[in-house]
Amino acid sequence: MDVCDLIYHYTEALFSREKYNLITQLEKCAVSIPSNIPEGSGKRTSVHFAEFLTTALTSSYEMETQLLICQRRKYGSDIELQNLLNKVELLQTQISNFRDKILNQH
Repeated sequence: MDVCDLIYHYTEALFSREKYNLITQLEKCAVSIPSNIPEGSGKRTSVHFAEFLTTALTSSYEMETQLLICQRRKYGSDIELQNLLNKVELLQTQISNFRDKILNQH
């Protein structure tokens, strides 16, 4: 949820011409990640839960790519962007480790 909040704050400063491109894509990913984790937790099996964790993880990779595009285009604050990239990388590690733990409980 923290990354989601940070993404929304970051996108507020982007150019309006990116509204239907990077802004929309970043915000969709930002919402997808924290939405898929609890949705998956309600599934009947660990394998199903892991699939939702994978969806959250792939959304984080998509978000990272979009942030790297912003970095290449020199959009937004460099400090804010680097902070986001660091947090996304940490989030990826956490989701991946959690997914591995869920799958190894069998």
